[in-house]
Amino acid sequence: MAVLINEQIKASEVVLTGLHGENLGIFSREEALSMARSQGLDLVCTSLMSSPPPCSLVAKGKGKALSQQKKAAAGKADSGKPAGKNAKEKVKELRFTAHIEEHDYDTKLRQADKHLRSGKPVQLVVRASGAKEAAVAKMVLERLLADLKETGVKETGIQTSGKGSQVKVNPR
Repeated sequence: MAVLINEQIKASEVVLTGLHGENLGIFSREEALSMARSQGLDLVCTSLMSSPPPCSLVAKGKGKALSQQKKAAAGKADSGKPAGKNAKEKVKELRFTAHIEEHDYDTKLRQADKHLRSGKPVQLVVRASGAKEAAVAKMVLERLLADLKETGVKETGIQTSGKGSQVKVNPR
């Protein structure tokens, strides 16, 4: 959204706001420009969405700074949006324990399957309370991978650390 300054404003009438934010009323463009010039100020229009557009009297040179701030803010807003396939895709993380109950396992398995079928990758994490449970955690992941072989393929091998194991599964 552009900020218009002085002669760039093309509207025949403007709603004018003073230097200190006071509402001055509706003026013709020429009257507003002459008022700004006589006081050594800039006339700045910040929105073209209303008729007549709102304009403000600002200190000389502040209009250009305001214009640059608006452009920078618009650039930041655009960069925060995902740009299709190039954007980093959010990975759903599902956490398990090494000694998971059968019903809980089935529920998590359904969740992982649902995410993979919708085209989203899944990070499967099995936490172990100690090094002794690490082998059990790896077995749980291997079982999960076998159960999900129709809908997903593992991106990395099973990564095992002292506190558990994890694997990333991408959709087929």
